[in-house]
Amino acid sequence: MKRLSIAELMETSGVGFGTSGARGLVERMTDEVCYSYTVAFLQYLEHSRGLGNDTPVAIAGDLRPSTERILTACAAAIRDRGHPLIHAGHIASPAIAFHGLTKRIPTLMVTGSHIPDDRNGIKFNHAEGEILKADEAGIRAQRIELPPDRFTPEGSLRAAEPLPPAQNEAEEAYIRRYLEFFPPGCLAGRRIGLYEHSSVIRDTLYQILSGLGAEVTRLGRSERFIPVDTEAIRQEDTELARQWAMEHGFDCIVSADGDGDRPLISDENGEWLRGDIAGILCARHLHAHTVVTPVSSNSAVERSGWFSRVIRTRIGSPFVIAAMEEALANGGTPVVGYEANGGFLTGSDIEREGRQLKALPTRDATLVILAILEAAREKECTISQLLTELPQRFTASDRIREFPTEQSRARLAWLHPRDETLARERIQATFGRHFGKVATIDDTDGLRITFANGEVVHLRPSGNAPELRCYNEADSRERVETMQEICMQILEGWKGG
Repeated sequence: MKRLSIAELMETSGVGFGTSGARGLVERMTDEVCYSYTVAFLQYLEHSRGLGNDTPVAIAGDLRPSTERILTACAAAIRDRGHPLIHAGHIASPAIAFHGLTKRIPTLMVTGSHIPDDRNGIKFNHAEGEILKADEAGIRAQRIELPPDRFTPEGSLRAAEPLPPAQNEAEEAYIRRYLEFFPPGCLAGRRIGLYEHSSVIRDTLYQILSGLGAEVTRLGRSERFIPVDTEAIRQEDTELARQWAMEHGFDCIVSADGDGDRPLISDENGEWLRGDIAGILCARHLHAHTVVTPVSSNSAVERSGWFSRVIRTRIGSPFVIAAMEEALANGGTPVVGYEANGGFLTGSDIEREGRQLKALPTRDATLVILAILEAAREKECTISQLLTELPQRFTASDRIREFPTEQSRARLAWLHPRDETLARERIQATFGRHFGKVATIDDTDGLRITFANGEVVHLRPSGNAPELRCYNEADSRERVETMQEICMQILEGWKGG
């Protein structure tokens, strides 16, 4: 019997917890590693939440080339642990999470979300929703035993049992969730382009949009995985949306990232909305009382005055979920959350005209898309006109790829030492000639610098990949794009050491 410490495995394999589950290079995510993490997850739930061996566990995955193999390894762990296995197929992360919440069972999703397909990951959900930071610590603390001769010396499963046929129940329930909450035919007359690329939610979105009456044109379907990042949209995706809008006269173009939990929605001109702007519009349409969002999100949410309370958190859905739970305990619903990537979370049930949308405290792309489309229909305006109701505050973001997390942290630690006077001097020397005098420094998550003119530079190492992310905020689109260019030039200069 082989005994393993999960904490040690995370170090030796290079596959550790990011902001959204375990992630790593595909070559490092061997069958043995994925099996071990799944056993640790189940063992943790057995000890902490009384999970019984007769409780089913549901699994699903995205469309990456490595996903099927990793699903097979996870399924082997579930079976070996004695749990009935439900294979939900290739469906969106929020769909499998919603299935688990509805059935009160654990679920896991094999996905690397928006990152390139040389990487993958596993998102874990217990019966109440996503695992949070305390759960991650509990899983990391597990010591497990592997069956003898279960793996080859290279870490591959011996005699791996194939996955059972996929069941449609989880996807069908997710589709009904929206068809039963939004009014029948509410999108009638809307012409929508659906940019499918390699998103696992592409067929599901088509069914929901067309089911609500929209005329949907399917665009850009790809059998090769395309890493669409809703926080750092590729230039080719920007150009495609504008081209499609010009050619087809759509009311908007919609899409999502690889696992369907982060939306993309454009206006009628093919201009993609920033995720945090889309989140504000969605929260307003749902008549939210309390809005939870990370520190990196656009400050228009406070400036709008549309919400009774706005709570800021560290970046990552576990922090948003924890803050929503705390807000619920203090009263005042609906409670919702969103991230700068556009992923939208509902911490409480939403009631409208006798219809109910059950809480789904995990990132979701579909609700944002439908809420914005319905808001534009109700106001009889275009999406670009809808945007004019917001305070004019603009954000931009990008990242330096292949920038190790340790190097990012070291750079930020140098820029912001404990000595506040020295920190201001270094920040001023680095950015001051471009943006003026430093007003405030916020280290809630990364380093968020606000200058005297109200402009913002926010630097943060990615929790999912070796990237250093940069977020900017200003009063005009032109200025924020200029800021982004300047910051990326500065960050590129850090690559040398």
